[in-house]
Amino acid sequence: MKLNLTVENRVGQYSRAFNAKKLVIAGWTGRNLEAMEAHVAELEEIGIARPKRMPEYYNNGLNLLTTDESIQVVGDSSSGEIEFVLYIDEEEIFVGLGSDHTDREVEKVNVTVSKQVCPKPVSTTVWKYSDISDHWERLLLRSHAVINGDRTLYQEGPVTTMKDPMDLLVEFENRGGERNGLVMYCGTLAVHGGVRPSQSFEMELHDPVMTRSIRHSYSVSSLEMGD
Repeated sequence: MKLNLTVENRVGQYSRAFNAKKLVIAGWTGRNLEAMEAHVAELEEIGIARPKRMPEYYNNGLNLLTTDESIQVVGDSSSGEIEFVLYIDEEEIFVGLGSDHTDREVEKVNVTVSKQVCPKPVSTTVWKYSDISDHWERLLLRSHAVINGDRTLYQEGPVTTMKDPMDLLVEFENRGGERNGLVMYCGTLAVHGGVRPSQSFEMELHDPVMTRSIRHSYSVSSLEMGD
């Protein structure tokens, strides 16, 4: 699957075609065990069992990736969660922004299936990892959700809440994964006010050192469930 990305570097931007070969959602990637336990507790409250190992790597179909500003889901039990996203080929690593939009009712039955039934929105803008690796710990993630007409802060925190991206890649390879052509979602933050659906979802990855941000937003429309 070919993705048309816009690479924003230190001097400007340029177009870059990326040949995606595999989509992986890395879950339970928290570096801070207390913060990760908070997210596990959020999901347990809505009936989702804690994972057998951390981190876990869930395989999903490449067809789920979308840069559209709207998605369709079945029913009203899905929700977004902000993540930084890695794009890896033989020569370079890029960092973008995405939402691991997930059906929470299906997640109670099977986590992998719950992720497969929802589109995975991603930003078209990415950064070269080599441009930000020296100040990675300064990057911030922030999401807002529009719920019943009210825009509210949904998630906020540093990328260092999650494991270092290179550590996630090494562990993925140690488990037999192939990095060339890999698109990897790398984990999320605890939610303010609990996991819940929204009519739209806004995301931002902010770099205070280079004073720039990657932003993406999308609206969610729910399809009526059949009998």
